Amino acid sequence: MNTLRKIFIYLLLTVSLGLVGYTLFIYNFTLSDGVRSGILSKFSHKGVLFKTWEGELNEGFGATRFFPFSVEDNETKVIEDLKKYQGQYVKLEYKERIKTLPWWGDTHYFITKVTLEKSPYSGNK
Repeated sequence: MNTLRKIFIYLLLTVSLGLVGYTLFIYNFTLSDGVRSGILSKFSHKGVLFKTWEGELNEGFGATRFFPFSVEDNETKVIEDLKKYQGQYVKLEYKERIKTLPWWGDTHYFITKVTLEKSPYSGNK
């Protein structure tokens, strides 16, 4: 009986360490990073069980191309900037993760910086 208990404890420990390692890997491994520009068309705090910050950037002229993104809760400056720049032309710096978890966000793209830009569509040069 003592051997069965040791096997169970080792199995539980192995599974727990595997889950922690997997979570750390998908959180810290960045698939890509980059910059996207466009009009910030949507930004909201949504969710049933887990509230996450989600938004969309309109990259094309009119309603042609949308870039969906998420923002982590600890990115308070990014969240405040996105609220302030709603409907304006912005440049978003992001990192793309290989996977996500429900409490991080709906997308694989996580915004790290927001910059207000001059719109190329305004005609003002």
